[in-house]
This record gives sequence, C-alpha cells and structure tokens, in this order.
Amino acid sequence: MNKKLLFYTIGGVIFASASGFLLHFAYEYSRKNPIVAMFSPVNESVWEHMKLVFFPSLLYYLAGWGFFFRSFPAFFRSGLAGTLTGTLAVPVIFYAYSGMIGKHFLALDLLTFFLCVIITFSLSYQLTIQNTRVIPTPLLVFLVVLLMVCFFIFTYSPPDIALFLDPASE
Repeated sequence: MNKKLLFYTIGGVIFASASGFLLHFAYEYSRKNPIVAMFSPVNESVWEHMKLVFFPSLLYYLAGWGFFFRSFPAFFRSGLAGTLTGTLAVPVIFYAYSGMIGKHFLALDLLTFFLCVIITFSLSYQLTIQNTRVIPTPLLVFLVVLLMVCFFIFTYSPPDIALFLDPASE
C-alpha cells in the first residue's frame, strides 16, 4: 500500500463528492449558462446526473497524473477505467433500486451518487496498485472522449428514451 496514493484517492472521494454536489446546482446558479450546462445537470434525468461523477473524477485524475505517472505507470489508465465504471454505475444502480422498489427516493439517489464515487476511486486505486491493464489505454481514452462528447451533444439534443427524460417534466 502506498500512503501517498491512498491519501490522494481518499481526497478524490471527498473532492468528487463535494464537486458533484456543487455541480448539481451550478446550471441554475449560472443563470442557465450554456457552457456550464455542458458540465452540470440541466434537468433531473439520470443521464444528466452521470455528469456529477464523470467530470469531477476525470478532472481529479488529470490533475494527479503529473504527480503519479512515474511512480505508478497505471495511474492514468486506472483513473480513466474507474471514471468510466463509476459513471456507468449511476444508471445501473439507480434503475436497479428504483425498479425493485417501484419508485425513487432522494436519500437513495444521494446514496447512489456517493456509492458511484466510491466505486470510481476504489477501482482506480486497486488497478493502479496492481498495475493492471484491463482495457488498452487508447481504447479507454477513446471511450472517455466519446462519453464526454455525448454529454455535450445530449445536453442540447437528448434522445427520447427514459435515461434522458426529466421526471420533473412528466
């Protein structure tokens, strides 16, 4: 176990949780700024809430890359893998629990967010320590960039499927 990496990982959980919380309100507080809309939820859809895990986690790993790339060659790809996994866990966990219960609750939505942040950073930590290459780095970069582009496009032109629907407007 590396204490520096462990503390950085714990800091990531705190940073991503706090940033995600603040991002949730950023669009409204920015007076619906179109640039802010690309990085924060513009409505209450599950898709828009995936941004709360994705952008803070990605930013945190990009910031840490310069400090850890020599000591931990897997740091970058592990951060990308964790970010993708945690982000994609949002709809999986949300639809699993709300499907079983029959509706969603704010407390469980918040718990889902925090659980996904923990999944992001714990997976990244384990992959970094183990120097594991689950998916080739170029493919991870492509998937992260693709997801980011989808966030940008679907903010303004969401498909007409449940993942993108705002329950507040139904």
